[in-house]
Amino acid sequence: MAMIEAKGVSIRYITGDFKDIGLKEYIMRRLQGRYQVNEFWADRNVSFSLEPGDMMGIIGSNGAGKSTLLKAVSGIMVPTEGSMEINGSIAALLELGSGFDGELTVRENTYLRGAMLGYTRAFMDEKYQEIIQFAELENFQDRPFKHLSSGMKSRLAFSIACLVSPDILILDEVLSVGDGAFRKKSGRKMKQILNSGVTGILVSHSISQVREMCNKILWLDHGKQIAFTDEVTLYCDAYEEFLTTQKLPQNRQEIEQMAADWKARQKAEKERAARTEAQRLQEILEKGEQESAVQAALAILQKRRPDLLKQE
Repeated sequence: MAMIEAKGVSIRYITGDFKDIGLKEYIMRRLQGRYQVNEFWADRNVSFSLEPGDMMGIIGSNGAGKSTLLKAVSGIMVPTEGSMEINGSIAALLELGSGFDGELTVRENTYLRGAMLGYTRAFMDEKYQEIIQFAELENFQDRPFKHLSSGMKSRLAFSIACLVSPDILILDEVLSVGDGAFRKKSGRKMKQILNSGVTGILVSHSISQVREMCNKILWLDHGKQIAFTDEVTLYCDAYEEFLTTQKLPQNRQEIEQMAADWKARQKAEKERAARTEAQRLQEILEKGEQESAVQAALAILQKRRPDLLKQE
């Protein structure tokens, strides 16, 4: 049984001038046929299915509809068209400060967030120390939440979501916040969670993070689904090429060509970097003293062509 199954999900926003004109003018304009509304489709006909243990990365430029889709998965929004079937409990980290009260302490907010996720006081008592230790906030338990840095807030939110054992974990850009050590720790924790059968959705502008953690990809552009696939490497390569050219693929052949072009581009950049390094070395050899020049040459040969040094 799929943990998440989206079928033709479309989400529409409607904007009008009702709040500016008041009820009386609204009724008059409706009667006279002069009332104007604007429609904006944030997502259009999006479909995907995730099994237990799947981790789907949603990629796309700003305005692609990623966060709106996550709100539909989380139950915050109801699709205008299509259906979203969820089988299991959800822990969603859509915004770092959401679900927290800035005036309450870290300890109080931890229990508050747990209650919002549907967990009992006894369960949170059991998990509390583990949550605080993982978030590295042992010295901040009784401080107001508003005094924490954004990195600390993200650590607490991530710790609560991960350690309360949800069936489905949704992460919107939260793994990219915090220092390098915590990002590595959170990445290891995510892999541990996924290995236990939890289903995950990750929105991230870090393609390397998506490559490392996800086994499925959903590519969105201005609300349109470009692809849903388990060929993570191929489609990440194509997406990286899209970020350079801003040209969307129209079929499988173009996906493969874009991936090949990106690999060729990466190879050419590495070759240019190598040539630049060689030029710098040549300048050092030409300008340096004789002994330092010899030592520099030996060092580069030892690194790149040790076989030449072994020849008699």
